Amino acid sequence: MHKVIFWTSFGVAVRLWQLGLEMRPFFMRESLWAYPVYGGAGGSFGYWLMGVEQRQMEMLANRREKLLAKRRRRREREAAERAEAAPTGMVASSA
Repeated sequence: MHKVIFWTSFGVAVRLWQLGLEMRPFFMRESLWAYPVYGGAGGSFGYWLMGVEQRQMEMLANRREKLLAKRRRRREREAAERAEAAPTGMVASSA
């Protein structure tokens, strides 16, 4: 939720910056409608960005789990191969 609030305030700040560059008054009755528009645009961008981040985190978590499972299977397979290759206790004579 903090991303939505940040981007909403960023949208309002952009409007203030725009009016400052144009050297127009910040709070004219005719232009007050623009603040909610800029804030809403910024907020919707923040909401979209939150969804993107959430999907990326889920994708990374899934990928991490797959990699950990793959490493676990490899470790088990190598341990089984080492157990098969280990001597069975018979002593070979060197003559």
